[in-house]
Amino acid sequence: DAGLLYKVFRVSKPGLPRKAYQEQNAFKVYMLDVGLLGAHAGVPLQALLNGNVLFEEFKGALSEQYASQELRLQSSLIVSYWASDNSQAEVDFLVQNDNAVFPLEIKAAENLQAKSLKSYRDKYSPLRSFRSSLSGYREESWLTNIPLYALSALTREMEKWGQTPG
Repeated sequence: DAGLLYKVFRVSKPGLPRKAYQEQNAFKVYMLDVGLLGAHAGVPLQALLNGNVLFEEFKGALSEQYASQELRLQSSLIVSYWASDNSQAEVDFLVQNDNAVFPLEIKAAENLQAKSLKSYRDKYSPLRSFRSSLSGYREESWLTNIPLYALSALTREMEKWGQTPG
């Protein structure tokens, strides 16, 4: 009730209206702030600053938390996530802007493999797929990479690719 946590629901498919496809018993929980998550998880400051090997796996969670904050700040967006029925693939966020639904994968480093995103694309053929990572801005045939620091530009990028559900 204090607004320190919020849920992002899983959807069974990227249809409209989004609430019709939400699974009320499947959701991810995000904290209000990356700093709160780090403090709550007990991440030592030195691990953040020095890139401690033990910290490698948690970087993904912090990056996803950061992305969720950025998406929440863009109040016009409706956010959920998708996972395949067999749980072999998961797209971190499905973002609805007006009448279009776009997949967004978050990467904590420059390893840019996007197997889950490709699986989603093969199944639903979205107008465009997005990834946010430490890599620079680049457009590929089916994918746009937006640097994590520039994720606030996602709405503008989505508007370039149309207003049709996908």
